[in-house]
Amino acid sequence: MSDRPKAKSRPDTDPRPARAQGDDDATPTTPRTDDAGLDDALRALALALDKKALEPVLLDVRGLCTYASYQLVVSGRSDRQVDAICEGISVGMKEAGIRPLSTEGKRSGQWALLDFGDLIVHVFHHPSREHYDLEGLWIDAPRVPIEVPAEARVAADDYA
Repeated sequence: MSDRPKAKSRPDTDPRPARAQGDDDATPTTPRTDDAGLDDALRALALALDKKALEPVLLDVRGLCTYASYQLVVSGRSDRQVDAICEGISVGMKEAGIRPLSTEGKRSGQWALLDFGDLIVHVFHHPSREHYDLEGLWIDAPRVPIEVPAEARVAADDYA
């Protein structure tokens, strides 16, 4: 008999919503039409704008992927601002009883991802955002109309 410790078994349950389990690369056969995640997306948008986020774009990805309904993309002017935007969204969502399923890239200052299930939030340092062009990758995703304050706009010559 071996004295080696047994490997921990993985839980049998998948923490993701039922519609997101299974083939992660699949296009939904019947696009979702419910608004699950939209209220959370608008809450996250308001929290990001409170931290002076730039150029917010809200993408409706319900008909394009199975793992989320909306993706919010925002920018910060510096690595510290990227961290502050992420922290502001995380704290504000937790206060509303919404916790992220996972986070990636936090504290790097260039990019962070906050996964809230039906909502994915991407926070970029603005030059990195332009380089990776996430909106271009999701060109087929409809843009949800949002009001963007003038101070959240980036002048063309700011990052030339």
